[in-house]
Amino acid sequence: MSVDNLLITEEMLARFYDLNKMKKEIEAEMSQLKSNFHACMDKFAGANEKGEITEGGFTLLRQIRKSEKFSEKDTVERLEELRLDDLINVVKKPDDGKINAAIELGLLEGKELEDCRITRYTAAIAVKKR
Repeated sequence: MSVDNLLITEEMLARFYDLNKMKKEIEAEMSQLKSNFHACMDKFAGANEKGEITEGGFTLLRQIRKSEKFSEKDTVERLEELRLDDLINVVKKPDDGKINAAIELGLLEGKELEDCRITRYTAAIAVKKR
């Protein structure tokens, strides 16, 4: 499809606007239903427990995923107390604020890091009704 064949009509914009509005309403209703389902499952199966409820021809399943990670600050302090420094990662990464300040102060020329710079673009579409 070439750019020459593209056509945007008022009907297309109106349809997009209406669908987007419906999407938001649907998402809000689904969020409310999910909240109700979780509350029911908490009573039926227990908090943070998987469960299954059958009603008519439908089955509601709740799965529970558990993830754990170490609190960075507390864990690093404890490992240092235990003299287990080998279990601590030292991460080297550029400090954008300091780099920009150094460029502004003339301590570093921006072109020296130009090939290190990553630029991302994000496109968004919005249709508003007048």
